[in-house]
Amino acid sequence: MNKLTKVGCSALCGSLAAISAANAGDMTVTGGADMTWMSKQYDTTGNPFGVGSNATLKGSGELDNGWAFDVSIANTNLQAYSATTVNLTMGGAGKLTLDQGSSANGIQAFDNVLPTAWEEASGAGLSGGIRGLVSGSGTSNNVMYTSPAGLGSTLTLTWAPDIGTVDTSDKTTGGSNSDGNGAGYDVTIKVNPTMGTELLSGLNLYAGAHTAERKNNNSTNEEPWQAVAAITYSLGPVSLGHMWSAEDDGNNVSTAWRSYKLHGYGLSFNINDDLSVSYGKLDSRKTGYNSSYTQTGAPGDRRIKVESYQIAYTMGGASIRLADVTVDNAAFSAGNTKEATVLSLGLAF
Repeated sequence: MNKLTKVGCSALCGSLAAISAANAGDMTVTGGADMTWMSKQYDTTGNPFGVGSNATLKGSGELDNGWAFDVSIANTNLQAYSATTVNLTMGGAGKLTLDQGSSANGIQAFDNVLPTAWEEASGAGLSGGIRGLVSGSGTSNNVMYTSPAGLGSTLTLTWAPDIGTVDTSDKTTGGSNSDGNGAGYDVTIKVNPTMGTELLSGLNLYAGAHTAERKNNNSTNEEPWQAVAAITYSLGPVSLGHMWSAEDDGNNVSTAWRSYKLHGYGLSFNINDDLSVSYGKLDSRKTGYNSSYTQTGAPGDRRIKVESYQIAYTMGGASIRLADVTVDNAAFSAGNTKEATVLSLGLAF
């Protein structure tokens, strides 16, 4: 137990060199650069050229009892810190993940699992201001337990001590008693019901839920919740999927909408090992009522539609991607149409 405690503290403090020396671990660096050319049809494009870069440090090792650990530290443009993830894989006992900023834990891991050639429909340059994609505890400092796989199923339980708290360094605390936010809780399950058949090996079912506490001093808001469900299926070169998600942000202000729902579907086709194409659509809606139990605005003010056609070609460490994106009623404004064409070159090392 003492050895485990020391290793965990060292990992969190960033002493990767000491851990590697003591446990014959190693460290690697991965990364890449993305260069895009973007043309907008209904807005001023301005400078169409953009560059993004990222680099990730990864260290790993093994404990005396056979458990394995790894640490991942990600940086984005201009070497700005992005996220840290620490994993402790406990053999048949499952895995613990301490996450800071990577948005890969909890229900947010299922925010959009639809097949695509490159990016999510809302992630290729135009999001349109959609609501309903889940985030849960994944946007805050959190810890997640992942169960061992059994009967084709994997369960996760995630806890964030204080929703909204991110990037807290060691030997410090974060959050505020005055912001009204408390702890967050997520549960997800992924099922691959192969039933021993090759035909069902590409079928995956996803479900997840999130809720969070509101402190007593936040009298204007109630407990928020989010939920998601999705199904994807791959057979040979074809992959398709359908998803549903919803959120209630707990906002009790009389002039604000508080609940949204979203559904979407995607289809991708691998023409060969290097070339793929896809189509994706998301439909985001304001639902129910605001806290004054009224619905206002034209129907178009309560619905956003995002569509994206994409094609991607890979040549070793280089990828060329093209996306055409259309948004109707962007930002829940009737008649507010947005269109963009994005050409991307990605280089990975």
